[in-house]
Amino acid sequence: MKAMSNDRPQGVCASELASIVGEENAICLWENIELSQQKRIQQAIASGNSPSCIVYPRSQEQLAAVITKAHANNWRVLPCGSGSKLSWGGLAKSIDVVVSTERINQLIEHAVGDLTVTVEAGMKFSDLQALLAKSRQFLALDPTAPESATIGGIVATGDTGSLRQRYGSVRDQLLGITFVRADGQIAKAGGRVVKNVAGYDLMKLLTGSYGTLGFISQLTFRLYPLAEASGTVVLTGKAEAVSQAANILRGSALTPVQADLLSAKLVSSLGLGEGLGLIARFQSISESVKEQSNRVLEVGQKLGLNGAIFADGDEANLWQRLQERIHSTATESVITCKIGVLPTAAVEILTQVGLGLIHISSGLGLLQLESKNQVLKIRDELGFAGSDRTQASRGFLTILSAPVGVKEQIDVWGYTGNALPLMRRIKEQFDSKNILSPGRFVGGI
Repeated sequence: MKAMSNDRPQGVCASELASIVGEENAICLWENIELSQQKRIQQAIASGNSPSCIVYPRSQEQLAAVITKAHANNWRVLPCGSGSKLSWGGLAKSIDVVVSTERINQLIEHAVGDLTVTVEAGMKFSDLQALLAKSRQFLALDPTAPESATIGGIVATGDTGSLRQRYGSVRDQLLGITFVRADGQIAKAGGRVVKNVAGYDLMKLLTGSYGTLGFISQLTFRLYPLAEASGTVVLTGKAEAVSQAANILRGSALTPVQADLLSAKLVSSLGLGEGLGLIARFQSISESVKEQSNRVLEVGQKLGLNGAIFADGDEANLWQRLQERIHSTATESVITCKIGVLPTAAVEILTQVGLGLIHISSGLGLLQLESKNQVLKIRDELGFAGSDRTQASRGFLTILSAPVGVKEQIDVWGYTGNALPLMRRIKEQFDSKNILSPGRFVGGI
């Protein structure tokens, strides 16, 4: 497929799209985009290429028409919401136009009695949670940048945080999806009820696909009631004792909604003490929260760990600071990675890094690394070098955000499995012209 060349007049793309989206401020030429937004977009694309413009359709129908036009003209499209996760994933190649769902952001239906909600992809996560809270319900995700992240962007990147401990991943909570295909046709899968089993499970396929298979426009989720009470326990101390505490918690009947292991630098930066940390949050009726929190404290005391309980405003502030700290970068050279290891190997990894967090049950987490050499070193440890130790701790390390120069020198995904031919065939079926986010997914898909 021949992409639009960089010397093509920028007004051409915009003029052809103007009749679709109508309003004057619904299209912005590249040279008129704010520098901060230009910078976010450039973190998602290969060096030496700038898109012609960014377009903001206001409805699913306008979005479909925009993609139809792009398909007809072989324009390569970079889908985005608010742009909070554009720096994640591989570098897109030869992008002609950026299309944002930010203005496709309406609440379609909130079935309070059924505990489901249907929203358009551009709705902000924080806005949705505020609406649901009025009915004492919530969407059980804790994504990166919750104030600015859109629902569609969260699904497209599979962005689940610590709440995965109790509620599962994005895929586990998604009931229905509507998306615009690469040819501009609107397609649907799933439905608006929890027990819907009709059709193919395209929800799981599109979740975490980084906009390479379709343009998500509408989503239906299962919801949960807000708990009566909440409390968080933090244990800190020597790595071996923290590892033992995590093993005990995993094997117990306790039911934390969030439970993570924290690196020593993360513990100290949050003012929680010294050594590695274990943080566990309980949400239920008040008596249950107190009982479970005290039992974790007792486990820590027996192992010689320091312990503290956080409640009310102090607890909310702690989790907010933890979220901000693990995702903030002191310098632009920092490499933020997603890691997946056997839960029993998490402590060993955390002792080798600065800032890091790994969930105690799934073994998934986030690390901040200083160089590509450190990335390669940890990948080597997670690989199949043949020793018993590497076999025991094998897993994956994927780069989320990093300087463009680093992403051009190292494989972002580090995928070594055998499913790449299948992934390529799926991409071919969904996007035969390769116009949606080309290059952002595994293997340059």
